[in-house]
Amino acid sequence: MKYSITISNLDLISQGKDKAGISWGQAIVGSLVMMVVSAMSGFIPFGSLVLGAPLVLGYSIWALKIVREDDFKVDHIFDGFKNFGNSLATYLLRILLILLWTLLFIIPGIIKGLAYSQAMFILADEPEIGPMDALKKSEAMMNGNKTKLFLLGLIFALLSVACVFTLGIGFLFLLPVMQITLAKFYDEVKMNYTGEDRMNEIEQIGVGE
Repeated sequence: MKYSITISNLDLISQGKDKAGISWGQAIVGSLVMMVVSAMSGFIPFGSLVLGAPLVLGYSIWALKIVREDDFKVDHIFDGFKNFGNSLATYLLRILLILLWTLLFIIPGIIKGLAYSQAMFILADEPEIGPMDALKKSEAMMNGNKTKLFLLGLIFALLSVACVFTLGIGFLFLLPVMQITLAKFYDEVKMNYTGEDRMNEIEQIGVGE
């Protein structure tokens, strides 16, 4: 069964920009902290791999809180360390499976990468979910949405190229917008997958009557 969302990528980016625009300063600081800590972890043996998992989870938690609550607290970025074991297992398993699919051919690897893309957001919502279950749920949720996410990635790739011509200053604004937009994408996919959007429509129709 497909769970295709109907919102356009441009609308997703617009909403991500609006959310970041509530407090550009806090949005930029949050992404800078993520970048600096990630860069510093590279100086530790296997640091990028081991510390990368909870940081990615924390960055997902941070973005979801902004999307849902307009909450820009930087310390949310470190919340992933509260679920270190599960985040690391999910992170490593995702990399392993994508690598195995890529060995078969590049395109299957790309498809699986898109299919498993929501695993960390799922883990942010469901801390107790197992790594394989998170990946399977992500794959189910992304049925019908992989092309949309791929095109969204292309848009951000083009915007990243444009940022190069701003001497890198544009990245200060683009990075938080990207992460917040991806969190909004997840929320849309999740609502469609669980049927929450359809229930809201039914409730609104009932109110209208």
